[in-house]
Amino acid sequence: MAAPSRPRLGSLQFWPRKRSEKLIPSVNWTTLSDTKDLGLLGFLTYKVGMATVQVKDNTADSMTKGKKMIFPVTILEAPSMKAFSIRFHKNRKILKEIIISNDKELKKIVKVPKTLKPFEAEVPKDFDDITIIAYSLPSQTSVKKTPDLVELGISAANKLDFAKSLLGREISIKDFLNKKELVDARALTKGKGFSGAMQRFGLTKRQHKSEKGVRRAGSLGPWHPSHVIFRVPQAGQLGMFSRIMYNLKVISSGNVKEHNINPRQGFKHYGNIQSNYILVKGSVQGPVKRAVLLTASFRPTKDQLKKKYEFIGIQ
Repeated sequence: MAAPSRPRLGSLQFWPRKRSEKLIPSVNWTTLSDTKDLGLLGFLTYKVGMATVQVKDNTADSMTKGKKMIFPVTILEAPSMKAFSIRFHKNRKILKEIIISNDKELKKIVKVPKTLKPFEAEVPKDFDDITIIAYSLPSQTSVKKTPDLVELGISAANKLDFAKSLLGREISIKDFLNKKELVDARALTKGKGFSGAMQRFGLTKRQHKSEKGVRRAGSLGPWHPSHVIFRVPQAGQLGMFSRIMYNLKVISSGNVKEHNINPRQGFKHYGNIQSNYILVKGSVQGPVKRAVLLTASFRPTKDQLKKKYEFIGIQ
């Protein structure tokens, strides 16, 4: 029997393996805006942790239809957001940006004008796309006080009218979840610092009599030419990488004032949820309190879309 073998771990699709420059990943909203009339295409949340929920399976033609199921979910707190400015694009370049908010909370992160110009007079005549720059209201939570700025895309028949409807009001998670059953989660993974080649690429330990180390690659390359190519697995940064979780099923959403899901002692390392929340099936990357950008599903699958769950409660 031949010796089992496999290629080393560590896909070169994610390269270089270094820490992300931003805590909130950027999104190519042009590709997502081609979807159906879904309204707001993104929303910023904060990771609370994981829990176990009980649901009733209402999926058609399912072997467990009508039965109760138990599976893990990730809890995300979703405080309200507000629009800071509206960007007009032409040929995928920013044509003009109109600031529509000068709240005191923004003074910590951006320069805010004392007076706002009339919106209708500033709208350019020739543009082909619109996005909004929104900021979260983390003061509604126990996470922090400084808001986070993020660009959000719009999918609507008339994007200008939709952008006008966001002027001067708070945007809730309900505005984002309109007609959405699946979401994508974009965030940074946990930071693990400087790690060796075994943990970073999944190498196996060499024979105990091996020279020049056991927990490393057997060879860095030939003597002639004396060059180490970038594909050789070596020690370096692990974690704090920007990743996407596709097609997360939305199990439930609500407000703690209507349905309190907080445990008596609060969530570990987080505390109590104080505003809106959303439950998604499975795990989401990143530690507790990390900002997670939810977006409309980029490539929804029929298998995930047909699943129907009725939320019963958290165990």
